[in-house]
Amino acid sequence: MTDDPDTGLRAVIVDDQALVRTGFRMILMSDGIEVVGEATTGGEAVAVVRRTRPDVVLMDIRMPEMDGIEATRRILANDSLRTRIIMLTTYDVNEYVYEALSAGAAGFLLKDVSPDQLVAAVRLVRANDALLAPKITRRLIERFSPRAETKPRVHRDLSRLTTRELDVLRLLATGLSNAELAERLSLSTSTVKTHVARILSKLGLRDRVQAVVLAYETGLISPGE
Repeated sequence: MTDDPDTGLRAVIVDDQALVRTGFRMILMSDGIEVVGEATTGGEAVAVVRRTRPDVVLMDIRMPEMDGIEATRRILANDSLRTRIIMLTTYDVNEYVYEALSAGAAGFLLKDVSPDQLVAAVRLVRANDALLAPKITRRLIERFSPRAETKPRVHRDLSRLTTRELDVLRLLATGLSNAELAERLSLSTSTVKTHVARILSKLGLRDRVQAVVLAYETGLISPGE
């Protein structure tokens, strides 16, 4: 696999509804994205992903036998996989957002997403960029609202970040993409990518989604900022 968005992108679709899978498959394939597998349960998803090793998985949250969140945990437990997982749901409920992101999902989309938005999301996470739409980010902020007055313990490694890296992390936590971060901070996109990579390395985080969760958990950014 490669991070070049212009080369072949391989995806797996996981949903217990055949109509949903068919619709997503048609949308992705019409844009040149290869669908290398499908699954109807979390257990099937784990097996299909291990066999096909796709770049991106579209993962439903609510499924029989094993839900999408547990399947995500099991898939990402395999460090040899570089697969990115986008959670899909019809439920605009914040506890699912937090649980999915904490499980390691690279992003979260509602099933009523437009075809263009779906394709853009798949390509975005494949390039290791953020996929936290403003509506979803608000749900994440609401999840941490009760923590605003508890003054959470600051992560011990935050002191290792430079002032600029702290600025990047604060803005990253609001759901901005690399391009948006670059515009906000008057930096080049490549410079932003370097800052993000250094943040993840210094904090020992797998990806930028974990960085978002950490920023709220530690109180680096507070609800309403």
